[in-house]
Amino acid sequence: MTRAKQFLSDNAASVHPRLWDAMKAADGPDSPYDGDSVSQQMDEAFTDLFGRECTALWVATGTAANCLALASMVQPHGGVVCHREAHIEMDEGGAPGFYLHGAKLLLAEGESAKITPDTITDVIGPIRDDVHQVQPHAISITQASEYGCSYRADEIAAIAELAKKRGLGLHMDGARFGNACAFLGGSASDAAGAVDALSFGFVKNGGLSAEAIVFFDAGLADVARYRRKRAGHLQSKGRYLAAQILAMLEGDLWLDNARSANAAAQEIAKAAADRLMHPVEANEIFLRCTAEERGALRAEGFEFYDWGSDAARLVTAWNTPQEDALALAQSIARL
Repeated sequence: MTRAKQFLSDNAASVHPRLWDAMKAADGPDSPYDGDSVSQQMDEAFTDLFGRECTALWVATGTAANCLALASMVQPHGGVVCHREAHIEMDEGGAPGFYLHGAKLLLAEGESAKITPDTITDVIGPIRDDVHQVQPHAISITQASEYGCSYRADEIAAIAELAKKRGLGLHMDGARFGNACAFLGGSASDAAGAVDALSFGFVKNGGLSAEAIVFFDAGLADVARYRRKRAGHLQSKGRYLAAQILAMLEGDLWLDNARSANAAAQEIAKAAADRLMHPVEANEIFLRCTAEERGALRAEGFEFYDWGSDAARLVTAWNTPQEDALALAQSIARL
């Protein structure tokens, strides 16, 4: 039987062995919930990484990370500006409305699923300041975007300036934050910019069941602690989540994993040439190809998702075998 060559999703990748070791090392009596010695190290670890004071909370999923972060800065009668194809709009099953108790998503446009001050203003500019209209309370951007494109530091700074001017919170969905950092080549602080809260993704990057909400505003973290408990995400043995996160941060494993995934994506992107629908600036490749061409790739053992009727989405992971990436690149070149 031919081994399937997996490009469906980085969620399908294996857990990095160092995380299993870290969870095993945490497997002893300790304080419950987040009072354990491992969870207590998270604030310092993220403060060191970002070079400014951080408060970090673990949760099990990216959806919970995004929604709890936003719920700390948005009232039920408010709204969140995000891209029309943001994950919180397209792929979280209405969770933002659930966690935010009815707050509305205000949808903006932008190339490659990135929003700009102009497209944000197009949405919030016409909103009257009265009780008959939903008022914007926050902006959410995605790093890297839903189409695998990374915000540069100056782009984030411009959005942050607008948010500050309008008194809006600024959230970053960083499900693939590591991949964006690896592509941009700067610091984690540069890739995050002046956001108030960051959903720092680990599951797509070699983790098992742990994501971090990193707050750069301690007041928001205080609110989120209560909301995390109410939402059922304060796990009684949280040390196992904290252990995963700390293991990923130690020695920049999170960045090494992201670099490996990005390198595999670049190998494929070189062969895709003018088939590319968006620049490849992380570990996702969006490829123009017909149903027949997709069938031919699948016949060679490649697994991936269709993207509409005339395209495919290919996702590499931290452990994508080099030979699989090369084989896919060669097969695409032959189409």
